Amino acid sequence: MKLGELASRLGAELRGDPELEVTGVKGIEDAGPTEITFVANPRYGGLARTTLAAAVLVEPEFQELATATLRIKNPYLAFSRALSLFYQPPVYTPGIHPTAVIDPTAEIGEGAHIGAYVVVGAQVKIGPHATLLPHVVLYPGVQIGSHFFAHAHAVVRENCILGDYVTLENGVIIGADGFGFAKNENGHWEKIPQSGPVRIGSRVDVQANACIDRATVGATEIGDGTKVDNLVQIGHGSRVGENTLLCGQVGVAGSSVIGNNVILAGQSAVAGHCSLGDGVILTAQSAVSHDVPAGKMISGSPGFDNRLWLRAVTVFQRLPELLKRLDRVEKQVAAHVAPHASAHEDGNPE
Repeated sequence: MKLGELASRLGAELRGDPELEVTGVKGIEDAGPTEITFVANPRYGGLARTTLAAAVLVEPEFQELATATLRIKNPYLAFSRALSLFYQPPVYTPGIHPTAVIDPTAEIGEGAHIGAYVVVGAQVKIGPHATLLPHVVLYPGVQIGSHFFAHAHAVVRENCILGDYVTLENGVIIGADGFGFAKNENGHWEKIPQSGPVRIGSRVDVQANACIDRATVGATEIGDGTKVDNLVQIGHGSRVGENTLLCGQVGVAGSSVIGNNVILAGQSAVAGHCSLGDGVILTAQSAVSHDVPAGKMISGSPGFDNRLWLRAVTVFQRLPELLKRLDRVEKQVAAHVAPHASAHEDGNPE
């Protein structure tokens, strides 16, 4: 593809040779003379001057470079769209593999690809253009919209409801029993039935081995456009809003409420029955056991305001030095006080 054509398709301003041939997309340190790259983080600005790439996607006000530039407001998004022009994922043609087991009461929309050893239970309804790769299991009563894509070994449990354009990566479990147990009169943990389904909106992606548990009563809900990363655990009866990001190994305990446009960074955690307002950010490995108002950035465990946390961490790193200084001051004070104390004990007030 010519660089000029690429710029036109991305809606970018080209500063460079429009006839330059482009064959692919790579990172800024690996791109060669026929590949494009991008700079979205200022820390990589210096690499833009030394890259061997044919062209660099940058923001409109980025410095001039000897290398051709494609200037656009969101270079990272443009990079993603450019990548889709050169990389084509596998295409799965419509059809049902002979080893698939599909209940006769199930309804499957047109254009579906049903892979080997897929199991589709009774009363399941799937919209058009679904792709179910090998060993996917849909329990009875599942309802799914159009353009569903389930990678191998994904499981959707009974009566769960999924919207349009939902993608489940390998090993995802939607609707497993929530972790609910009550201690009986004999001191034994007795399982609480988990009767409520999981309801997932449209354009939701759930990455590998994530688990979204069904509810004791009511439903566990995931809003439109939300993205759930690998190994995330969402507890029973929780509600997650729209366009929220739950990054790797996040844990959300049961009955939590997470707002819209929230970011829970890697390994952060939310205790049960907590509410996080719209736009909240929990930085990596933070944990909260209290409600958080909209727009707050929280760090640490237990979590508190990020700005205060940054100051506290700075002090924490200086604690050994401060301890030594305090020890010197205490010794100086003790040395100054001791003679005065002796004088008073001798009956001489000086």
